[in-house]
Amino acid sequence: MPYRITDDCISCGACEPDCEGGAISAGDDIYVVDPALCTECGNCADVCPVDACVLE
Repeated sequence: MPYRITDDCISCGACEPDCEGGAISAGDDIYVVDPALCTECGNCADVCPVDACVLE
């Protein structure tokens, strides 16, 4: 199950450079995860200051 980013995201960008699969990109209001690229490494959850990265 890939990670997803919840509406709690504050668009700080901390997760994007730490994503091993390059699955995270800036969306319209918050960052988004491409489930096809997510390797479930958990790096996004580790660095997110507001715990907005969660497993689906």
